Amino acid sequence: MMTQERLKRCHRPIAQRIIVRGTLILDTPTCLGSGDADSPTDIALLRDSVSDRALLTGSSIAGALRNYLREYQHGYGVEEQKGDRATNLFGGTRRDPEGEQSPLIINDAISSTIPTVELRDGVAIESTTGTAKKGQKYDLELLAAGTEFQLSFELLIEKNLSQTQKQALINLLALALRGLEQGDISIGMKKRRGFGRCYVKEWQVWNFYLEDPDERMVWLKFEHWSRDLLPDRETYSSIATALGVSLENEKDERDRFLIHATFQLVGSLLIRSGQDSTERAPDVVHLKSHRQGELKSVLSGTSLAGVLRHRAERIVNTLQGNLAVVNELFGFVDGKQSQASRLVVRETEIEAAKDLVQNRIAIDRFTGGAYHGALFDEQPIFGGDETRVCIELELRNPKDYEIGLLLLLLKDLWTSDLPVGGESSIGRGRLKGINADLIRLHPQNPKQWQIRQINGNLQIEDISDSSKSETLVKYDLEQFVKALLKELGKEV
Repeated sequence: MMTQERLKRCHRPIAQRIIVRGTLILDTPTCLGSGDADSPTDIALLRDSVSDRALLTGSSIAGALRNYLREYQHGYGVEEQKGDRATNLFGGTRRDPEGEQSPLIINDAISSTIPTVELRDGVAIESTTGTAKKGQKYDLELLAAGTEFQLSFELLIEKNLSQTQKQALINLLALALRGLEQGDISIGMKKRRGFGRCYVKEWQVWNFYLEDPDERMVWLKFEHWSRDLLPDRETYSSIATALGVSLENEKDERDRFLIHATFQLVGSLLIRSGQDSTERAPDVVHLKSHRQGELKSVLSGTSLAGVLRHRAERIVNTLQGNLAVVNELFGFVDGKQSQASRLVVRETEIEAAKDLVQNRIAIDRFTGGAYHGALFDEQPIFGGDETRVCIELELRNPKDYEIGLLLLLLKDLWTSDLPVGGESSIGRGRLKGINADLIRLHPQNPKQWQIRQINGNLQIEDISDSSKSETLVKYDLEQFVKALLKELGKEV
């Protein structure tokens, strides 16, 4: 039941309104599903019914901001509680019938232009056979990287708030929007497989003090229907500067383990993208995506995650361990039970790769001759000395044995033992390690290691403690692998 105080309350006396606008730019393809069951694709893009432009709903933005703020202040996996700071900005939860209304208004955002749409397909893989599961293929529409949205927020500050409460509310808004500014917040579906990465490049802020009659008139005449930045208005690259606040005392409580590794492509790589739209296109071409207005070869997060999961299961099975270790890391769906992946796999662009069409033919294994009508051609990408493949992984709320499993996966990638993409049986997808940064972003004890391949020698360094010898650094990293063996019931 609502309290008598809330029942008596009939209005909110607003003393100040702060309007914030920003330009959001997509870094990677983004899936904003419409839920249309009659669409020719399984997951269709959500569009504005009037302009036919892509639509990013205010509820999606609010959910992403609220989730980021909760994780930043309490860490991953912690449910929001009554009285948390996030409720001051976003209002009460559904489980709190007496929760306050949100003082933050978030408008729907429409893409600046008619969007460029990419079609991607995917399939579930049977872990035991390594082949596609029957009836598990799907396709989806994605917004291309580079698509821009004009965001608009309005913060309502009530008259009865103290100066401290008012400042705390503005600080919360700045903290949440800084997550968008720095690219820490992804939007849309399949965010943990590289989709939906974005950032805000510039901000504009308006302050209206409604207790002043002249300010009220200015606010009434303001173009609220528009979302665009005004050319004669000062723009800011930092939302904290735009709002005039300092966020230096805000502590990040998220616990993360990051791997940023760079590899050289040995030979060729082929991640199937389906048939090209041109008449003379090869039967199979490597996956490409829009980057800076051009089609670039990419290593997709979905493909890499599938490869890593399959090898992780093989490692655990070899050690006769429980596959629950893998399921907790990569997520699972089992009937009505499911768990999201705690491992975020980014989609990255492949640098300085070359396309080359190859003609192939299927061979009859019985006769040793060619199958009739089985000639086909493919267009993989080939690597040279300058070709670079970057892999970015982020494990949230990591346990030591999970870090150990990721280090074993990194070792297999580094030594060309774990190919990525398709047709690995004919030598495609082999990588050779060049350098890697291992970063443990722990709230109390952050650490960073560097691995370098120099003149055929592997060098490992503890960046957070340069006084350690390489032997001690190797020993520290070996403890993670020993933790994995202990978790799987093996004596160390």
